[in-house]
Amino acid sequence: MKGIVDRFENDIVVIEIRGQTEDVSKDIVHDNVREGDVVLLVNGKWVRDEEETKKREREIQTLMDDVWED
Repeated sequence: MKGIVDRFENDIVVIEIRGQTEDVSKDIVHDNVREGDVVLLVNGKWVRDEEETKKREREIQTLMDDVWED
């Protein structure tokens, strides 16, 4: 299962999965996960997908550059 971390709220991590947000316990999210990261559920724990996160960051940067071009 794949998702995108929306935000952290105390002991809860809000993850967008298939267009819907779900609250998951911070206990099952790896410590290196941050807001905006693409995450995968691996063996019952949400872990950062490095490649997909970097790809997403590049796509967002490209969109921002297009909007703010002079």
